[in-house]
Amino acid sequence: MAYTPTLSDSGSATLRRISWALGSPMTKTMEAIFIKLPTMFDREMVCQCCKDPTGCNICGFGEKEAA
Repeated sequence: MAYTPTLSDSGSATLRRISWALGSPMTKTMEAIFIKLPTMFDREMVCQCCKDPTGCNICGFGEKEAA
């Protein structure tokens, strides 16, 4: 399920500057941020608050099987 959120002026300005620093389009930068964020939060806390456990296999916080 794709969702296109509206960013605040501040959020947009911040994302734009991070994108410039990375030399990457804003869409790819936002995706990179979402890949990094799960390493910065308590996975157990996020999963306990989850309201849609059907997406665990694609969620950055979901448990992944070891490769």
